[in-house]
Amino acid sequence: MQQTYSPDEQTTESSLVVSEESKPTVCNVAQKLVMLSSFAKELQTQAHLIHFNYEAPNFFSVHRFLKMQYDAHQAQFDKLGEFVRTLNYWMPMCSCGLHDALPSFKKVESYNGREMLSIYYQNLNDYGKLIKMIEPAAHESGAIDIAHYLDELCSDTYKATWMIKATIS
Repeated sequence: MQQTYSPDEQTTESSLVVSEESKPTVCNVAQKLVMLSSFAKELQTQAHLIHFNYEAPNFFSVHRFLKMQYDAHQAQFDKLGEFVRTLNYWMPMCSCGLHDALPSFKKVESYNGREMLSIYYQNLNDYGKLIKMIEPAAHESGAIDIAHYLDELCSDTYKATWMIKATIS
């Protein structure tokens, strides 16, 4: 849909030509945010379970770090879900709907502390890549508030990956 405002029209609107055909749609951004929120929820569960099961000489520092992570992922899930609703779209009604929206996610298959953190690290890295993919679409669709949040989220995510990498190296 194209809207054009001519200078001779009596309007308070800008005289810009807005072409929505070349921009990502709000619906497209909402769907991507649902996918990202499902990833955040899965990360929250994974970080929480590793928090319980991790055993190593650096237990206390990793335990504290993972608590901060699963709390952060819960906050991310809430914020992303609220952004979906501000776009006037629905979040899934249950965990089954979240799992349907979930892209590829690596599962922890060992109680070895290093291996658990390595899988979490890989998932965080994938989460960061998803954020980088969605941020430009949010910006281009005019959802500047969402794009700014995604910038912050990307920064926080890659800081966490760096901290895990430094721990398991």
